[in-house]
Amino acid sequence: MLAIRLPDEIENRLDNLAKRTGRTKTFYAREAILTHLEDLEDYYLAARAVARVRKGQDAVHSSEDVRKSLGLED
Repeated sequence: MLAIRLPDEIENRLDNLAKRTGRTKTFYAREAILTHLEDLEDYYLAARAVARVRKGQDAVHSSEDVRKSLGLED
């Protein structure tokens, strides 16, 4: 269960869309979340990873080093 407060303008747009199409506001809110959730995950998890690298909390390895460690050098 999720409850969110939306600015009046967004709430009105959502309400209008729902009335004009015969779908529920919940349907459109769910669609918006599902459409953008993967992008949000990618962005925020990548930003977290970059911050950890910059703080020295995570190591960075070159592709050359990874190939060597896996025995894949040419």
